[in-house]
Amino acid sequence: MKKLSHTDDKGKARMVDVGNKPAQQRTALAEGHIKLSTETLKLIKDNQVRKGDVLTVAEIAGIQAAKKTSELIPLCHPLSLTKVKVNTEIVEDGVRVTGEARCIGQTGVEMEALTAVHIALLTIYDMCKAIDKTMLIGDIKLLEKTKTDL
Repeated sequence: MKKLSHTDDKGKARMVDVGNKPAQQRTALAEGHIKLSTETLKLIKDNQVRKGDVLTVAEIAGIQAAKKTSELIPLCHPLSLTKVKVNTEIVEDGVRVTGEARCIGQTGVEMEALTAVHIALLTIYDMCKAIDKTMLIGDIKLLEKTKTDL
């Protein structure tokens, strides 16, 4: 029987050893969407949500979350991120969030980009939950990941 690469000899979960991999420039881009009512979108555009500037707070929350990914997801390696960028964009039926993460390291940054998007979307949800009971978070996906030799 083939041993799974993420388990030890006793079948216990473990972090993957990336120690022998070369350091590379790594990037990842993810996105997601939250569907909002027309009224909620207007309040966000006019900066009239009682909790504050929804889009700015969501972007900051996403950046903060990316930096804490290894604390949230048990088998993720802690990374020295060189860049995290979170953008929010009002679209016809809600807000689209994109998250980009970069590092120079031995493992990818897709979990950081995805975590940034998830937390930014959850922040929008939290800030608008008192005014919109129809919100729907979805379409969260990794768009791209790259690695380039140094």
